[in-house]
Amino acid sequence: MRATIQRVTTASVTVDGKVISKISNGLLIFLGIEDADTADDIKWLSNKIVNLRIFNDEEGVMNLSLLQEEGEALVISQFTLHASTKKGNRPSYIKAAKPETAIPLYESFVAQLEKDLGKKVGTGVFGADMKVELLNDGPVTIQIDTKNRE
Repeated sequence: MRATIQRVTTASVTVDGKVISKISNGLLIFLGIEDADTADDIKWLSNKIVNLRIFNDEEGVMNLSLLQEEGEALVISQFTLHASTKKGNRPSYIKAAKPETAIPLYESFVAQLEKDLGKKVGTGVFGADMKVELLNDGPVTIQIDTKNRE
C-alpha cells in the first residue's frame, strides 16, 4: 500500500456535483493498493497514520498525533500512486490492484482506520471521477509505502 497523507484544515470530495464527504482539521489520505497488499499492511499503515506525530503542540512543534489532536480523516482511493514512469512518458499502472482485489482491501483499511481512530472516517467512491478539494496545513505532506516501512 502506498499512502500520500496531507495535514489539512479542511478537505472534501465531490462526485457528480455532490459533496459526499467533508472533514475539518485532520488528514486527507490518498491510498493506492497493489496485489501484494495484505491484512498486515492494513494494520501497520492504519496504526502508523493515527500515531504519526505531525500536528503542532502548544509550542508550534509537530509533536501530536491524529489521535491526540482528535482530528478527522478522509480516505480517497488513488491507483495512480502506483504509477511507473520508468519507460516513456505514459505512466504504467501495472502494479495497481484490479477492483476485485482493491475494493475489499480499501474497505478493510477504512474499517481498520475507524477502529484505530475511534470515529467514522470519510471516504470517496472507489473508481469514481472524484473532485478533491483541500487546504493543506503547513504544508505537511508525507508519503508512506508499506513495502518499505519507512
